[in-house]
Amino acid sequence: MLKSKKIWLLGVIALVVIGFYAFGLNDYFNLSVLKEQSADFIVYYNANPWQVSAWFFVIYIVSTAVSIPGASILTLAGGAVFGLWWGVVLVSFASTIGASLAFLLSRYVLRDTVQGKFSDKLADINAGIEKEGAFYLFTLRLIVVFPFWLINLLMGLTPIKLRTYFWVSQLGMFPATILFVNAGTQLATIQQVSDILSPAVAVSFALLGLFPLFAKALPGIIRRYKVLKAYKKPETFDYNLIVIGGGSAGLVSSYIAAAVKAKVLLIEKNKMGGDCLNTGCVPSKSLIKSSRFLAELTRSERYGIKSASAEFDFAEVMERVSSVIKQIEPHDSVERYTGLGVECMQGDARVESPWEVTVNGKTLSTQNIIIATGARPRVPNIEGLDQVRYFTSDTIWSLREQPKHLLVVGGGPIGCELGQSFNRLGCKVTLVDIADRIMLPEDEDAAGLLMTQLESDGIELKLQYSIDSFSVENNQQFATLKTKQGQSLKLAFDTVLFSIGREANTSGFGLEELAVQTTASGNIEVDKYMRTSVPTIYACGDVAGPYQFTHTAAHYAWYSAVNSLFGDIWRFKADHRVIPRVTFTEPEIASVGYNEQSAKAVGLVTETTVFKLDELDRAIVDGKTEGFIKVMTPMGKDKILGVTIVGEHAGEMLPEFVLAMKHGLGLNKILGTIHAYPTWAEANKYTAGVWKKNHQPHKLLKLLKRYHMAKRK
Repeated sequence: MLKSKKIWLLGVIALVVIGFYAFGLNDYFNLSVLKEQSADFIVYYNANPWQVSAWFFVIYIVSTAVSIPGASILTLAGGAVFGLWWGVVLVSFASTIGASLAFLLSRYVLRDTVQGKFSDKLADINAGIEKEGAFYLFTLRLIVVFPFWLINLLMGLTPIKLRTYFWVSQLGMFPATILFVNAGTQLATIQQVSDILSPAVAVSFALLGLFPLFAKALPGIIRRYKVLKAYKKPETFDYNLIVIGGGSAGLVSSYIAAAVKAKVLLIEKNKMGGDCLNTGCVPSKSLIKSSRFLAELTRSERYGIKSASAEFDFAEVMERVSSVIKQIEPHDSVERYTGLGVECMQGDARVESPWEVTVNGKTLSTQNIIIATGARPRVPNIEGLDQVRYFTSDTIWSLREQPKHLLVVGGGPIGCELGQSFNRLGCKVTLVDIADRIMLPEDEDAAGLLMTQLESDGIELKLQYSIDSFSVENNQQFATLKTKQGQSLKLAFDTVLFSIGREANTSGFGLEELAVQTTASGNIEVDKYMRTSVPTIYACGDVAGPYQFTHTAAHYAWYSAVNSLFGDIWRFKADHRVIPRVTFTEPEIASVGYNEQSAKAVGLVTETTVFKLDELDRAIVDGKTEGFIKVMTPMGKDKILGVTIVGEHAGEMLPEFVLAMKHGLGLNKILGTIHAYPTWAEANKYTAGVWKKNHQPHKLLKLLKRYHMAKRK
C-alpha cells in the first residue's frame, strides 16, 4: 500500500514536470523574458498587490518543491516586481517552504529505500548529521555553488529533523536571497544571471559558508590554548615521543616512531610485553592447549581408538605455561626493541606537564606523550572477600596446587576459557553470572552452543545469580549467591576466579593533576585521532579502549604514533570498522562486524546466511561437526556486514572474511576463489555458495531450461 502511494506521488510529480516543459512554461523562466515583461508585471502588481504576491508565493513554492529549474529567475523577478524588502520576505519564506517540501518528498519516497540498501555505508554519515547536521546544512546553504535542489534531495535522505532543516535553510539562504533580490531591482543592468555571482562574490560566500566550520574548530583551538598556557613549553626537547607502557600498544607505537627515525623513549615499570605476554593471551592459550589435549583423549572412540589416557601433574602444566612465556619473551624484549631503534627504560613514569615526564628521578622533555598503561582485572567489593582464596586473570598463573572446586565469577570470554580449561584439568568448576546467559555480545545461537558444551564438560552454570557475600565455616569457604528476586544459594568452594571485566590504569602517574579526561567506564577519553583532552598526550590500548584486545591495541597504536608525530601536517582518523574477536573455548567463537543482535540494535535491515559445519567434509573427517558460519549482508546484496563462526578452528577461518570486509570484497568474490580440499577454509566458500543459491536468477534459469530443451529436440 505504501509503495503504491509512493509510485502515485512520483507519477504526479512527473506529470507536473512533463507539463512544465510540454506547455512551454520553461520558456518563461529565462532572463530575457523577465526583462521584456517585468514592466507589465509591475503594472499588474500595482493594481492587484495581494493577488500577485500570493500567486508568486505559490508558484515559487511549487517550482522548488518539485525541483523545477528556475529559482534564480523567480528570485530576480521578486526583486524586479516587489522591490527589495517585500521581495526578500516573499522569496525567503517561499524558497524555504519549497525546499522543505522537496526535502519531505525525498524523505517519503526515497529515504527508506536508500537507507535500507546502503545502511552500513550511511551509518557514520547519519551519526554525523544527528550530531552536527545544522553546521553541515548551514555551510551548504551559504556556499551558493552547491545546487539548491540537490541539497534538498540529499538532506531528505538523512535523519536531520524538519524544523532544524527549515530554520537553518531560512538563515543560510538569507544572504544569497538578499543578493539576488537586490539584483532584481536593477534588472536592466543585468545581461546574464552569472553577472550577479562574480568570482569575488562567490569567494565571499564560500568564505562565509566555511565560517561555521571555523567557528566549530575555534573552541578546540581555545581549549588547547587554555590547557597548555599553564605550562612552560621547553625550548628544545630530549625526545620526539615518550611512550609509557611496554605492552602491545606501547611496543607498536614506539616501534613505528623509531621506524620513521623519530627519537623515542619507551618506559615500562614491570615486564616488557604487558598483559598479553605475561598474564593474558599467551598463558591462557598455553593452558587451553594442554586442557584440549586431555579432552581429546576422552573422545578417542570417535577416532577408532577404544581408549586413551594420560597422567599429568597440575603444577607441571602450569610450569609449561611459564616456559611458553619465556620462549616468547625475546620477541618483546628490551634487547630487541633497542636494536630496532627504541630507547628503553625501566621505572615508574610520571607525567609532570604536557611536555615532561619524570622517571627514576630524572625529568625528560618530549614533543608528545603516548599513554599505553593497559588495564587490570576488576575485583568487586564483596563482603568477606578478604577471608577467601581469590585470583584474577593476572594472578592465577602463580597457582601450582590444583583447586578442588573453582568458582568462576563472570561468563565472558575469560571466564569461559579458563573455566573450561581448569575443568578439563580435573577441577570441579561452577560458573556464576548475573545475566541469563553467557557471552552476551554474541548471538544466542552462538552462546547456546558453547553453553551446551560447557555443561557437557561437567561445568555447573549458575546464571542470573550474583555473589552477595563470602564466608568461612570450619575451614570451608562459602559463597552466598542471590538472584534479583531475592532467592539465595550457599555454595562451597576452595578457590574463586574473578573475570568480570577490566579497568583502565589511569591513576597514580600524573594524569589527574593534568586533568586528562576519562569516560564513564574509566578509560582515558580520546578523540577520533587518539588524542586526549591534553593536546600533546595520546592514548591507545586497553587504557583507552573501546576494545580490549591485543590486536586492537596494536591497531590503534599506529594512529597514536603517526598522529602524535605528524599531526601538525596531517592526521588520520582511527578506523573502527573491521575489528575481529575470538574466544578460544571449545567450540571457538570468532566474530567480526555485526551479528544479528547488534544489527537489530542499530536498526540495520539485514539478511542472514548460515552454513552448518556438519556439511563440511573436513569437519566430518576430523570429527568436529558442531558449529556454523553465519554471515550478515544487506538485503539482496553480497556485501559482508558481519560474520560469526562457531566451531573448530573458527579463529583461523575468520581472517578471510576480515580481509574481504576491509577491502570491500563480497561473497561472490569468496565464491569465485579456489579453496584447497579438504580444508576448514572451504566452509567460507560454501557459505558464499548458500548465499548465491538463495539469490538465483530464477527467470534466467527458466529461459536456460527452455533453451536446453529446445536443443534436445
